[in-house]
Amino acid sequence: MKWLRRALVGLAALLLLVLVIGWAYLGDIVLAVAAPRVPFDPANTPPAPDYAEPGTWSARPETADAADAEVEGVAIAADPEVDVFYLHPTSFLGDAWNARLDDPTVNEATDVGSTRIQASAFNGCCRVFAPRYRQANMTAFTTASADGAAAIGLAGDDAIAAFRHYLEHDNHGRPFILAAHSQGAFVGLRLLREVIAPGPLRARLVAAYLIGGPITHEALGELPVCASAEQTGCVVGFNARGPDYARGIEFVENPPPPADAPPSRRVCVNPLTWRADEAPGRGGLGAVFWDSSGARPRPQPEFVSARCEAGTLRVELSGTVPRDLMSRLLDHALGAGNYHAIEYGLFWLDLRTNAATRAAAFLAKQG
Repeated sequence: MKWLRRALVGLAALLLLVLVIGWAYLGDIVLAVAAPRVPFDPANTPPAPDYAEPGTWSARPETADAADAEVEGVAIAADPEVDVFYLHPTSFLGDAWNARLDDPTVNEATDVGSTRIQASAFNGCCRVFAPRYRQANMTAFTTASADGAAAIGLAGDDAIAAFRHYLEHDNHGRPFILAAHSQGAFVGLRLLREVIAPGPLRARLVAAYLIGGPITHEALGELPVCASAEQTGCVVGFNARGPDYARGIEFVENPPPPADAPPSRRVCVNPLTWRADEAPGRGGLGAVFWDSSGARPRPQPEFVSARCEAGTLRVELSGTVPRDLMSRLLDHALGAGNYHAIEYGLFWLDLRTNAATRAAAFLAKQG
């Protein structure tokens, strides 16, 4: 039986080696599995959304939905005078170039993993409008390609269509905030540049929170980066990383800038100081993290310190972030010290308070 014992030991050693290699290259494996195997085909995309249909929205003010999630000790506004138009991050893990809007697994991931933990930050100042859209495959944001750019373009087309539907049927001249994360920040930047900034809508923009994307000063053009907590008509952006961050999965500009273009400068507004300089911020009003039970979380003040360094928000935590198994796998794939997945959670109460501050400042200027 010695041969059997040796075989079992060898098999166990091989399995351990596979697990070690898989853990070390988890991010690469995730991207390889997710990568589409066919070119982007504009004639073979998921059906376009009809934003007159309730199912094409993750949140609207007349429905009970994930944006109404409550946090202990924090009140939801009863009759706000400002709206927020929120674009969710990637919740699609398939290998198609764009997600379908009738996929219940994707929609649940959007509602629970995005709208609940991010858009809820704005229910203290605003009515929340959160469209679903044919989000692009995650690899479109990590490797620049014509196919990926086309998939992002389709997602952006949906975001613009949803916003135009909101303007026609729901806005009625009200001021609004544009809020987004990750993929949502990509398509939100396009919405901002192509639809909001060029015309009269810009006068109704309270602020744009384009968080977790490669938002650059060059891409914003003449749009101002927020320099104070009360400034309106400006853009907030940041990408949170720990002090010992080792590069993992990172976003690239797609399509990329011209080869002869000067190096782009990432936008970094510190959500603890609301300034775009390198002055440090400490404490935080309250980080908020939901667990799988769906129970009301309690804000954790003084949880984080942060400062902007060369376009990156360098973050240090004073506690442990509660994460389930799948979230820990995601964190590992993104890279040690990459806080991309919890950029709203770390600063949830700071974002909420600041949105209300900017909304009040905007309304005060309107008289």
